[in-house]
Amino acid sequence: MPVDAAASVYPPSWYAASQPELAPHPPLRGQTRADVAVLGAGYTGLTVALALAEKGYKVTVLEAERVGWGASGRNGGQAIVGYGCEQDTLEALVGDADARLLFDFSRDGMHMLKQRIARHGIDCDWRDGHASVPIHPRQERALRADIERMAQRYDYPLEWWDRARLRQELASERYLGAMYDAASGHLHPLAYAQGLARAAAAAGVTLHEQSPVIRLERGTQPALVTAQGRVDADFVVLAGNAWLQDIAPELETRMMPVGTYIGATQPLGAERARALIRNDMAVADVNWALDYFRLSRDHRLLFGGQANYSALPPPGLRASMTRRMRRVFPQLADVELDYVWGGYIDITRNRAPHWGRITPNVYFAQGFSGHGVASTGLAGEVIAAAIAGQAQRLDVFERIPHGVFPGGKALRMPLLVAAMSWYKLRDLLW
Repeated sequence: MPVDAAASVYPPSWYAASQPELAPHPPLRGQTRADVAVLGAGYTGLTVALALAEKGYKVTVLEAERVGWGASGRNGGQAIVGYGCEQDTLEALVGDADARLLFDFSRDGMHMLKQRIARHGIDCDWRDGHASVPIHPRQERALRADIERMAQRYDYPLEWWDRARLRQELASERYLGAMYDAASGHLHPLAYAQGLARAAAAAGVTLHEQSPVIRLERGTQPALVTAQGRVDADFVVLAGNAWLQDIAPELETRMMPVGTYIGATQPLGAERARALIRNDMAVADVNWALDYFRLSRDHRLLFGGQANYSALPPPGLRASMTRRMRRVFPQLADVELDYVWGGYIDITRNRAPHWGRITPNVYFAQGFSGHGVASTGLAGEVIAAAIAGQAQRLDVFERIPHGVFPGGKALRMPLLVAAMSWYKLRDLLW
């Protein structure tokens, strides 16, 4: 059955409300051929398509809904150097030398993100600066040790701000200090996704929206099949992430969809908004169930968190998000949330990126673990290079081992909920 257009609009959010509608791309009808067929028009899929088109490849992208409909158009907008796991996790998984390579790749990924925005004139409200903020003394000690370690082992400069220095920029008493990263920052997620789509189309990429893939056909000439057509190709790239369902079971057992949620206040006015975050940086605490926040271009506070490790949205979400926001900023006691929205991110067991090849001509990237604004673009560039014959960087990512989530389809979510409940309790107790 054709996808109903009314069901394919963007989910309600401040991001969707603040962006002009992108002209739709037609659904796939009939059989076609491409050098590369890509599943998913989020950051990963659009970046790999753009990079390959610029190399002269004929690329077709299939999207089940609209460009940036999933995590790419709903996320917190915080672009951070690194990955969803800590560097010591990567050291334990692949050794010091490869861990250093992977971190250097992530620095390249941040540079590529900024270059991409500038080169294609993408108006997505980029702002420099990100602060990781501790609530408990153990967290402060860990962040200060991280700063020293990142300088010594990775040549990466981070600043420690004590409480007094942080208060010069952030009007909250909740935090003990900050690890400040000048190279990271934040952007408007949906605007960035739509800008990537425009750039890809201008480079010759064929985009089909409202074209959910129902089957991957493997072999010497792989294909993506929809209810209304198919794309035969030399290479396929799977970039569905948390929305990749029943297409590649061997990937889905190594990834878990996790709900995360964001609210946007009513407009505060320039003066009141800037009084909250004077330097316009993005901020995130370091709890397992973290809060993260930043300002919007129209002077709202965008406040996220409330991670949910089950398949159901948490009850009383708006009230809960409002309480969390006011715990950070009591001066917003009179401020309500105009918008509350959420979606799924894809996590791996070790929170490390899971990128590679299922077969020599079927590539994938998943497991961004809430850290994907910059690393998704890196994944696209790395996969594009591998398809073009330069697989050295992808080979390093493929050396990261990934286990399946225990419990099978029926029990893996309850087991994850139980495990995450322990970490939330630890955040409360010490």
